[in-house]
Amino acid sequence: MADATTAAKQRIDRALAALERRALDLKARTAAATTAEDGDLFATHDPAAATRIAELEAAGREASEMLAQAAAELRDMLGEAG
Repeated sequence: MADATTAAKQRIDRALAALERRALDLKARTAAATTAEDGDLFATHDPAAATRIAELEAAGREASEMLAQAAAELRDMLGEAG
């Protein structure tokens, strides 16, 4: 069980790291391309901003799915151990 728990933890760590990298990348690109006076990503209506928003939403969905899968695996393992 320790191997399975370790593998699940590693998957969670990878998912979180991927989400963090993606969010930082999108944030950096947004900061470089922002045209809104207050720097609010959602304040502008240009197509590039819509693309960045869609990318961020997709990254969030992907990370959520990966974390849900890892959590389900952990629950399964804990159920088997109990």
